[in-house]
Amino acid sequence: MTKLHPIYKALVVACFVLALQSVAQAQAVRTWVSGVGNDANPCSRTAPCRTYSGAFINTAVNGEINCLDPGSYGSVTITKSITIDCHDVFAGTIHNATQGTLINFDLFAGTDTRKSVRLRNLNYQGFNTGTRGIRIFSSVAVAGSEVHIEDCLIDGSFGSPGRGIEDNRTGGGRLFISNTTIRNLGGTAISHAPNSGSARSDITIDNVRIYNCLFGIAASSGARMVVTNSVISGCTSAALFAEGPLAASDMHASYLTLNNNATALQQSAGGTIRIGNSQIANSTANGTVGSVLSYGNNRVAGNAGVTTLTPVGADSHDKGQQ
Repeated sequence: MTKLHPIYKALVVACFVLALQSVAQAQAVRTWVSGVGNDANPCSRTAPCRTYSGAFINTAVNGEINCLDPGSYGSVTITKSITIDCHDVFAGTIHNATQGTLINFDLFAGTDTRKSVRLRNLNYQGFNTGTRGIRIFSSVAVAGSEVHIEDCLIDGSFGSPGRGIEDNRTGGGRLFISNTTIRNLGGTAISHAPNSGSARSDITIDNVRIYNCLFGIAASSGARMVVTNSVISGCTSAALFAEGPLAASDMHASYLTLNNNATALQQSAGGTIRIGNSQIANSTANGTVGSVLSYGNNRVAGNAGVTTLTPVGADSHDKGQQ
C-alpha cells in the first residue's frame, strides 16, 4: 500500500478542515455586519462583514443578519428565506439611482419551503435618486411567499418609479407592514401592482405614516388589503387608491387620518374601498373620486370639491355593522 508523505498528509488534513470551515461559514444561522467590517470575513460577531450582500452569502436559509452598529450596508438582492434585523441600531441602506432591497422569489430554491423574508429596523435613503426602497418580485406563482416589514424608514426616492415599497408578485402572496414611515417620494409609497395575472395577495398595513408622495397606498389586481391606525398626508394624487385592471381589488380602511392630500379616496373600475372610523380632511381637490363605501362613522370636513360616501349596506344593518 502506498503511504502518503507526512507533509502531504498534513496538507490534506488542512484542506479538509478549511473546507469544513467554509461550509460552516456559508451555513451560519446568524451573521453580523459592521461599519468597520470586511466582506472577506466570515461575518461572525467578532469578524463581521461590511455589507448586507456579503453577509447574505454567508447566512443559511431561514437565518438572520444583525447589525453591530448604525452603519450603511448597501443594497441587497434576497433569494432565500432570511431575516435582516437591526433593531438595536437602526442601520441604513443608501441606494442612489437604484433600489435598496430586491426580494426575488423567482430565484428561491424549491427546497426553501418557508419563502419568508423579514426586514426590521432598516433605514432606506434614496438621496433624491433612489428608484425604490423595497421591491418584491415574482413572475410565476410562488406558493406561500410572505414578506414582513417592521419598524423601517424609507425616504428620498425620486428616481423612476420613485416607490417606497413595491409588490409586483404575479403569483400572489402575503405582505405585512407595521410601524413604518415612508416619505418624500416621486411615486407611490406602498404599491401593489402585479405585472400580470389575477392571483390573490393578502396585505396587512398597520401603524404606517406616509408623507409627501404621489399616491399613498395603491391596491391593484388581486389585492385583499386592510389598512389600520395610519396617517397619510401630502399626496399629490390620492391617499388611498383601489383599481382592478386584471382582477378585482378590495381595500378595507379604518382609524386613518387622511389630511391635505389632493384626493383622499380614489376608486376606479374593479376596485373597492370600504372605510370607517376615519378622518377625511382638507383635500385640495376632492375628498373622493369614484364610488367609495362608508360604514357611516367617519369625520369629513374641509375638503375642496366632491366628497361622496355611499353606505356599505348589509343584510342585517344598513351600515354594514353586525
